[in-house]
Amino acid sequence: MTAATRANTLPILIAASVMMSLAMGMRQCLGLFLPPMTQALSMSASDFTFAIAVQNIVWGLAQAPLGAVADRWGLRPVMVLGAAAYVAAMAVMASATGLSTFILAQSLIGIGIACTGSSLAMTAAARAASPERRSMILGIVGAFSSVGTLVIAPALQGLLGVWDWRWGALLFVLLAAAMVPAALVTGRVDRLPQPALQRASAAAAIGEALRNRRFVVLCCTHFVCGLQLIFINTHLPNYLAICGMDPMLGAAAMSIIGGINIAGCLLAGWLGQRYLKNVLLGLTYLARSAVLMIYFMMPPTPATTILFAAAMGMLWLGVIPLVSGYVADLFGTRNMATLLGVSFVIHQMGSVVGAWGGGMIFDMFGNYDLAWRFGVSLGIVAGLVQILFGGPSGTWSRTRPAAATG
Repeated sequence: MTAATRANTLPILIAASVMMSLAMGMRQCLGLFLPPMTQALSMSASDFTFAIAVQNIVWGLAQAPLGAVADRWGLRPVMVLGAAAYVAAMAVMASATGLSTFILAQSLIGIGIACTGSSLAMTAAARAASPERRSMILGIVGAFSSVGTLVIAPALQGLLGVWDWRWGALLFVLLAAAMVPAALVTGRVDRLPQPALQRASAAAAIGEALRNRRFVVLCCTHFVCGLQLIFINTHLPNYLAICGMDPMLGAAAMSIIGGINIAGCLLAGWLGQRYLKNVLLGLTYLARSAVLMIYFMMPPTPATTILFAAAMGMLWLGVIPLVSGYVADLFGTRNMATLLGVSFVIHQMGSVVGAWGGGMIFDMFGNYDLAWRFGVSLGIVAGLVQILFGGPSGTWSRTRPAAATG
């Protein structure tokens, strides 16, 4: 990569990191609103988590078609649209008067994050990086997805502890507005020259991907990733509250997860350049399940919660550079946004189960015992399947760079 190319790509990578950090950071802190919003708006835990489930359904359903639009017409217009949708979502949430307006806000968040979250941000980073450095670059950009959580969680909980929850929503309006210029700069990747690739329509690319065993396994195990992470995001603050812990402990745990995950993503990107990505993904799911089981088997204390957050942070979003890099390895970057969108449909199905299912179990039994046992069991199965049947890594002829002619 020449000095001129680096000068062009560095602002793109920085802006993509900022955009994804804000988009993912706000989303991962929504669980902190559960106790004050359910009390103020007379909602149950399952009402709140149903709205979060709607967000994840909208995100999942929108991701593939929006990725196809971005692959066809460019990343910039889609990402700017998503940033605007995020601003509108937070404005609606700040003025919510009940479940219906809260669901509307979450639906808009689903659209916004589909345009600004990991799939399109990582596609932009992959296109801006050289193939030999792609895994490490994806790890660096993925690490910034946790910076938002690290900073936003304690700031939000501090606001919620002093003022009405609507002030926290207004903070999110301002943060979402900052995503607009970041999306504009990230969109400069559309101007960068790309290797000549054999073109295929989005439908053809999806059809061929779904006939690839490694991609199908990747999608199926991504279900468990969504289930486990959204369960923790949404329900850990409430779990600690019903166990009599200080409300600030939940925010501190989410902040620690975000901070430690910076190192986790960097490590995942580094390892992804050296070892089989399917094996690394499988080990991640197994390790997450072990950490979840150990933590929930014991009564929570501040010390065990901090240790849990630190361990989970190393395993949190390291899947982003691994999944993104694996899709790029298999199919190249031409239809990367589309194919990541397909995998995220399955991921978001798991997110729905983790968020809404966890809330329903809590409303029915008054605890989360059945929920965490279900998540651990599925995580073990997913980890073994990903290792045994997920592949070795490789490229696919239909999306490899076209040979030079003449």
